[in-house]
Amino acid sequence: MILGIDIGGSGIKGAPVDIEAGALLADRFRIETPQPADVERVAAVVGEVAAKFGDTDRVGVTFPGVVVRGVTKTAANVDKSWIDADAAGLFTEAVGRPVTVLNDADAAGVAEMRFGAGRGVTGTVLMLTFGTGIGTALFVDGTLVPNTELGHLELDGVDAETRAADRAREAEDLSWPDWAARVERYLRHIDMLLQPGLIIIGGGVSKKAEKFLPLIDLRTPVVPAQLLNNAGIIGAAALAAESV
Repeated sequence: MILGIDIGGSGIKGAPVDIEAGALLADRFRIETPQPADVERVAAVVGEVAAKFGDTDRVGVTFPGVVVRGVTKTAANVDKSWIDADAAGLFTEAVGRPVTVLNDADAAGVAEMRFGAGRGVTGTVLMLTFGTGIGTALFVDGTLVPNTELGHLELDGVDAETRAADRAREAEDLSWPDWAARVERYLRHIDMLLQPGLIIIGGGVSKKAEKFLPLIDLRTPVVPAQLLNNAGIIGAAALAAESV
C-alpha cells in the first residue's frame, strides 16, 4: 500500500492510494498546518498523518515549493526554515519509512495527466492549483517539466499569486466575478507565454469551478481538475511507487 500526503498552506492531509486506479483507498485524514509551518512542526504532523494509516510500503509527500532531489529550495507559503532543508530525510525519520518528496503542484499535475482531465492529452498542458498560492505543473507530451513555479510571475508589478490565488479571494472578500477577472488576467498572460493546448484548474477551489470558470474567456480550453483536491495525494503516491 502506498500513502500520499499533501502539505498545504492551511492543511496537511493524507490517504492510502490505489495507484492503478488513481483513487483513494480510505477517507482522507487532515490536520491543520501548524503555525509557524517550520521544519519541526510540519515534520511532526506528517508523521502523525502517516501513523493514522499504519504500515505502508512507501510514502509520497508533496511540498509547496521547489524540491530538488529531496531538498526543499523555496518556501513561499511556509516557514523559511524549509529553505535548503533535507525534506526527504526529515519525513523519512518522522514516518519511519522511505519517503519521496516532490512539489505539490507537480504531484497534482501527474495525477491529472494519468487519471484525470489530462489523460491521453498530448502537446503542452498546464495544471494550475489555486489555494494559498498558485502552483503550476507543466507537461510536454505527458512529460513533466518540474518546479516551474509560474504562480510567482510578476503581473501588474506584483507576484501574480498575491492577487489571483484563492487566498486573495478570501482575504479581500472578492465576489466570484471579481476574482474570476483576476484569474482571467493571469491566465491570459500565461497563455501568451506558453501557448498550451489545455489548462487544468485544480486546488481546493476546483470543487467550486461552476462559480468562476464560466466567467473566464480564454482561447485555450480551461477545464476543472477531475480529481479535485485529492490530486496531490494521488500524484504523490503514484510517484513514490516508482521511486527506488
